Parts: sequence; C-alpha cells; structure tokens
Amino acid sequence: MPRQNILSGSPWEDKMGYCRAVRIGNIVEVAGTVAIVDGEKVKADDAFAQTNNIIERISKVLEDAGASLGDVVRTRIFTTDINCFDEIARAHGAYFGDIKPTTGIYEISKLVSPDYLVEIEFTAIVQ
Repeated sequence: MPRQNILSGSPWEDKMGYCRAVRIGNIVEVAGTVAIVDGEKVKADDAFAQTNNIIERISKVLEDAGASLGDVVRTRIFTTDINCFDEIARAHGAYFGDIKPTTGIYEISKLVSPDYLVEIEFTAIVQ
C-alpha cells in the first residue's frame, strides 16, 4: 500500500524528521498536536480554546488525508493540568459527542513549551 505523508509546514517536521499525519491504506495516524497560542483567541491558560484550536486544525489535516473527524476512532489527550479536564472534555465533546471515538486523557509533567496545556494524537480509519 502506498504511504501518504501529510505535512503542515511546522518547522519541527524537518527538525525532528516527522510529519503531521501518515495515511497507509485506510488508516490515518496524526502526530501529537498542540494549539497555536496567539495570546488573543488562544491563550496559554485556556484549555478549552487550546483543545478547540487543535481539533479545528486537525480537521483540515484529516481532510488532506482523505478523511474527516467522523473517521476518528481514537484520541489520546495529554494535559499538564488534569484540573482542566472539564474544559478539555467540553471542547472534545463539541466535536466528538456523536462520533464517540475511544479516548484517554493523561496528566503529564510538561509539554515542549509552558504555553501548552493540551496535546492530542488522533487515529482515523477511513470507511
């Protein structure tokens, strides 16, 4: 089966040697993705806005891979503050309330920048 790499233009892709998503056959794996924290719409202390920003951006990545949020079967959510659970869950539920992929949420000590509260990985299977 051919491999399709989906690049997002992040400088980290070349630096680390990865891409935002890979599709092989009907499986799409999306790399851990953090929000674009702009200090206005998405702030460093707003887990809801960060989660929303991540899912909005990954929706486009999935589209580039020939998939959609409706094809997502698993999300893995990492947070540096589990007390943000309700805000993360509210944003995740707004997109996946009817889709209901499997998921896990894990508190970790830190992400690559202190501005990030949330990082999410996605797995999709195109029907």
